[in-house]
Amino acid sequence: MYSINSIKNLRENIQGEVILPKDENYEEERTIYNAMIDKHPALIVKCRDEQDVKKAIQFARKEEIEVAVRGGGHNGAGLALVDDGMVVDLSLMKDIQIDPAKQTARVQAGCLLKEVDEATHEHGLALPSGIVGTTGVSGLTLGGGIGYLSRKGGLTIDRLKEAEVVLASGDLVTVSETSNPDLFWAIRGGGGNFGVVTSFTFNLLPIKNVYAGPMFWPLEQAHEAMKFYDEITKNASNDLYGFFAFLIVPPGDPFPEHLRSKNVCGIVWCYTGPIEKAEEVFKPIREFGPPILDFVDEIPMPDLNGMFDDLYPPGMHWYWRAHFVNELTDDAIRENIKYGSQIPSVHSTTHFYPIDGAVHDTETNQTAWAKRSSRWSQVIVGVDPDPDNAEEVTAWCKNYYDDIAPYADGGAYVNFMMEEGESRIKASYGNNYERLAEIKAKYDPDNFFHINQNIEPAAVT
Repeated sequence: MYSINSIKNLRENIQGEVILPKDENYEEERTIYNAMIDKHPALIVKCRDEQDVKKAIQFARKEEIEVAVRGGGHNGAGLALVDDGMVVDLSLMKDIQIDPAKQTARVQAGCLLKEVDEATHEHGLALPSGIVGTTGVSGLTLGGGIGYLSRKGGLTIDRLKEAEVVLASGDLVTVSETSNPDLFWAIRGGGGNFGVVTSFTFNLLPIKNVYAGPMFWPLEQAHEAMKFYDEITKNASNDLYGFFAFLIVPPGDPFPEHLRSKNVCGIVWCYTGPIEKAEEVFKPIREFGPPILDFVDEIPMPDLNGMFDDLYPPGMHWYWRAHFVNELTDDAIRENIKYGSQIPSVHSTTHFYPIDGAVHDTETNQTAWAKRSSRWSQVIVGVDPDPDNAEEVTAWCKNYYDDIAPYADGGAYVNFMMEEGESRIKASYGNNYERLAEIKAKYDPDNFFHINQNIEPAAVT
């Protein structure tokens, strides 16, 4: 374990901050989004730039300390923390540089989605990303990146042009299609297995406002609603996106009193086409049912991306499970309705995120993210602010996951996984796993970066 002198030297040689368990702010700094995770690092290094990251990695290697990397701290499995090891915390690295002419953004690794949204929106641009503004850009991107603009612009990794990476050796390298292209391939979906990404350069989309928001239908119409959703999105242009959900209507504004706390199904829409055509596009959607709630209207893209931020503040207890899904058969729909009718808390839900459209324009072997043929990434989350309810929401999530598995497409989006073992990771990467293991062996042969959805280095022959 490290000595007092080694910590003193680290503190003197970085721009950021070294936090130890005895420090006043330690408890606050070791807290992450999921309150179900309770880990106690030996030290937290809050880095201000890539040089700080390099020095932190070099320190950890010398002192033989395990390392976890924290961007936004949203990882459901708590992989942003490690017991008795070092957390390389990137949350102070917030620089964002927009080039409106080239429609690009260079984003440091500590940025949250809402911060990127604010910076890009000012120029009438947007990055395909997630649906919660407090999510960290780093973890979301390295896992793939799905959200409202996926059908229009692909995954977040499909917009990645270049990145700066600190390797396990402590070296800083640039990765792109022409510089370390094998590593560039691997970080696009391979998670934090290959190094610490300190900055990302993205190609943006010219999108400012969208026609978007939620629609709800009674639970009694759920079977017909899922069939309708399946058919209309299958034939829609890439400008129309909507994720399907089972939920309990939150008991407060802006929801009408007669719907509050009711169990319903719904779709959160996002239309990126010409605003003058929006009413025409949504005419058949509004005629179905009709919906018991319709909040779809023109809104700024950041408002859509932050729509659930207040509903899901940091500090709740989360348990996640996920599947890739290709078909919504009648049997699958019935099983989803069964659990959608038994949601244990107002924050627990399941979402079917579309990963077709522009996502399918990239071949499976072009990036590490392997499930280019599936239509949805389904996430099931048991969530409650009260720790006394953690066991109940976890059991609902696990049982739901198990019973829906026969209708899934194999594997899951790694950003929606708990620590589920090697076989689950291999299933999620499919035929890309072997190449990932070979690249891991090249850049991190000792598996230094293993606090993640871990890809073990291939054996050298």
